[in-house]
Amino acid sequence: MRQQQGFGAIAAIMILVILAALAAAIIGIGSTQQLTSAQDLLSARAWQAARAGNEWGLFRALSTTTPADAWKTCNASTATLNLTSETGFYVTVTCDSWLYNEGETVPGSPKALRVFRIRSTACPQVGGCTGSNDASNAAYVERTRTVVATN
Repeated sequence: MRQQQGFGAIAAIMILVILAALAAAIIGIGSTQQLTSAQDLLSARAWQAARAGNEWGLFRALSTTTPADAWKTCNASTATLNLTSETGFYVTVTCDSWLYNEGETVPGSPKALRVFRIRSTACPQVGGCTGSNDASNAAYVERTRTVVATN
């Protein structure tokens, strides 16, 4: 009688197939983790760029040393800051304001405060931020911050 052979070859092929599938899964997980890490870094930069836009808008609205301009009343004022050399983002800053009566300075005389709402949107678009996310690009990050202040 002749001995049967070949079972070892089939087992070796199965082990190679399983190891190849495991290697492909590890590569996929590693690529996803690297992309997620890069997006997290871009998100932090965008957040800081939007914060810088808020600070700039607050300075313009509340500063007593700048000349009187549209930012003193902040009625739908918009500006785009180019922070690409520092953060890689453009920041669109919009400002709205309204008067608010809070109590009285003397009886019968209302104490008027101006309330400022400054909204900063950071994005990598050259023409400024439109507020619409570009979901077709995996590297696109956009962050918006809003602050409210009174004078």
